[in-house]
Amino acid sequence: MTDWSVDSIGDLKGKILIVTGGASGIGLAASEVLASKGAGLVLAVRNISKGEKAADRIRALHAAAEVTVMHLDLGDLASVRQFASEYTGRFDRLDILINNAGVMVPPYSKTKDGFELQFGTNHLGHFALTAQLLPLLMATPLSRVVTVSSIAARKARINFKNLDGSHGYNPMTFYRQSKLANLLFAVELQHRLERAGSTSISVLCHPGISVTNLLSRGSGKETGKVMKALMSIVAQPADKGALPTICAATHGDLRGGEYIGPDGFGNHKGHPALTDEAGKMFKADLSAKLWEVSESLTGVKYPI
Repeated sequence: MTDWSVDSIGDLKGKILIVTGGASGIGLAASEVLASKGAGLVLAVRNISKGEKAADRIRALHAAAEVTVMHLDLGDLASVRQFASEYTGRFDRLDILINNAGVMVPPYSKTKDGFELQFGTNHLGHFALTAQLLPLLMATPLSRVVTVSSIAARKARINFKNLDGSHGYNPMTFYRQSKLANLLFAVELQHRLERAGSTSISVLCHPGISVTNLLSRGSGKETGKVMKALMSIVAQPADKGALPTICAATHGDLRGGEYIGPDGFGNHKGHPALTDEAGKMFKADLSAKLWEVSESLTGVKYPI
């Protein structure tokens, strides 16, 4: 892993990738690199106008890039179903699904389906999306699902008695919860793929501390210049924060279940490296309960 760099990525021509939240931040930075390697990209975005601008930017950098923009609102399960239906109707393969989009520490609000916004968007939306795309993923040899978690998961717990925040809400507590849910989901998915004998794998990553529009607290607006300047002292820019995602999506030696993040102090910045944190934080009974609750809340049933 220490020798890995963007230059290590092989030719991705012929492969199709979905990047949720690909219009800005880490999603856009990762998309630009993946497009440079020949991958066909689907930017799954809530704001089509921003998505088209991002696609134009990628095409300007890489004239041969194949970029499709499709609407996806992870806070609306009907939108998730519509996206999955449209994608499977247009494409006959899915090599890499990057579950990247998210919201961070917004004021208390709910998704269209009544879930607390962060748990509903960051975890349940991606949980439902992956389920509905899994048959196509498993039909695509050596495909992978990349789920973006966070170092915030370290101090998290899943409060099943207050998932919707109706009994009290703290923005960071609920953000941490959603990111631990991402971690538990990704590891459990790998276990299920292994038991099914699939060649598809599930890989986990985190960007350390990166300056992205997550800091806009769910508004979708650009993060202010002052906040970006302050964050730059302890954080890394989006293009560096995207490296663990790119590594997780492309590294040829990965076999599933790995967790990749920056190798610097506290894993805040640095070069992508393997971490054993997922193994330490994963609890089989907790994951099983979360999976059961997630299927019940979203109404989706995994085929594995």
